[in-house]
Amino acid sequence: MPLKELEEEIACGVEFYGLKQNSVLAVVMGMQSVKDVTLIRHAYVLTSYQRQGLGETLLKHLVALAKTSKVYVGTWAAATWAIKFYQKNGFELVSTHEKNKLLQKYWTIADRQIETSVVLELKRNLQ
Repeated sequence: MPLKELEEEIACGVEFYGLKQNSVLAVVMGMQSVKDVTLIRHAYVLTSYQRQGLGETLLKHLVALAKTSKVYVGTWAAATWAIKFYQKNGFELVSTHEKNKLLQKYWTIADRQIETSVVLELKRNLQ
């Protein structure tokens, strides 16, 4: 993510968290309180640190910090690996109709991005 975009996301209220492994910043995720929900934003895991449980650890931490009862994450529909990750961690896909409503209410994205995205809602607490 370019620095300017990062600064804009922070200015809009996205709080970024990281997890280091062997002194390397291996995982970064953001969370943002918007109206009455919490959004998980910008989740990245360095390729060499994937499938080690680090993303799950940081996701659990962010969910524990959430101050709202509703937690959502949006991602590209084509990112099947990301969708599976979130489903494994207690999130469920919402319907297309609900997705469109949520993306328009809580995210600031282009119509084209709405068409190619999915939204998942946290349905069970992460332990």
